[in-house]
Amino acid sequence: MFPTPSTSHVDYDQVYEPSEDSFLFLDLLQEERSFIQERFSDSSKLGIPTVLELGLGSGIITTFFHNYILPQALFLGTDVNPHACKTALETSRANNGTRYFDVLRTNIWDGLRPNTVDVLLFNPPYVPADNLGSYESSIKSDDWLDFALLGGEDGMQVTKIVLDQLDFVMRDRGVAYILFCFRNKPEEVAKAMTDRGWSVKKIGERKIRWEILSIWRFSR
Repeated sequence: MFPTPSTSHVDYDQVYEPSEDSFLFLDLLQEERSFIQERFSDSSKLGIPTVLELGLGSGIITTFFHNYILPQALFLGTDVNPHACKTALETSRANNGTRYFDVLRTNIWDGLRPNTVDVLLFNPPYVPADNLGSYESSIKSDDWLDFALLGGEDGMQVTKIVLDQLDFVMRDRGVAYILFCFRNKPEEVAKAMTDRGWSVKKIGERKIRWEILSIWRFSR
């Protein structure tokens, strides 16, 4: 079992604190380590892989992935929260992180070019909510945590945007890891994405109090 990256430097007043969903992500990525390393083993022909994490938060997932899963990759993270962008870079540096890591403050992945991502990591805001906080109100109040938690109707408002854009941003060898809660209806999502030509596999799940969280792999 690989150690969890240290986040003792993080101010959790404005950045999502790693919780059961984060630790499930780390555990299952560790189980996927051989699959990922084999898939991207021949960088001489296919080029150095690019890893993108959407919604970095504390940066713990990207840091773990760099340290233990695919250390030779190039890393990019996005987050709408300015505190998260700064914190993720600090987490990487505090855990012997890579200099080949940069952060883009943006809404999901605006500005990314097509066919550029080899590995996508996404622990989305998945909690169902009728009302989402607005970008403008977050700027005024400097309160960004709703963006890390609330996923709108069925908790899928943000995740649906990501799923719809996978064909645009992912390379042919690309693989995406996305977390869902039970109320997101991941089985229905998997069927819909399979119908679109993706290979979809649930790599694991965990019951946490009243919720069931699962992580699914999407590949071509």
